[in-house]
Amino acid sequence: MEHHSFPDTCIPAAYGPYSHAVIAGDFIFLSGQTARDSNTGHLIEGDVAAQTLRCLEIVREILSKLELTLRDVVRVTVYLADIDDFDAMNRVYSVVFQAPYPARSTVQVRMPFGALVGVEVTAYKSRKG
Repeated sequence: MEHHSFPDTCIPAAYGPYSHAVIAGDFIFLSGQTARDSNTGHLIEGDVAAQTLRCLEIVREILSKLELTLRDVVRVTVYLADIDDFDAMNRVYSVVFQAPYPARSTVQVRMPFGALVGVEVTAYKSRKG
């Protein structure tokens, strides 16, 4: 297994003792991301749409560092502080991800630091060929 963190990049530093990504075989597991500013590490201001977009930007950047794209994502879990924000989150999500869409679950949870949304993904990269 390979563990990856990306200090000194536009990816916000981890809040705690975890890696941004772990590669296990052909699968890449990204830690959940909240909508944090890369300079301050603080949650950005904005509604669930703005926070969803920021989460997905961070995910895209982490994938890019691993030479992957959103097209390589096979599974997404979206965590919402309020399930009533589902439609607003989904509008942003459906613009960022393109068909065929990855499998996805969306659940309501108590989010840390007042975040409205969090996103974690699993990607796949065949090492054959």
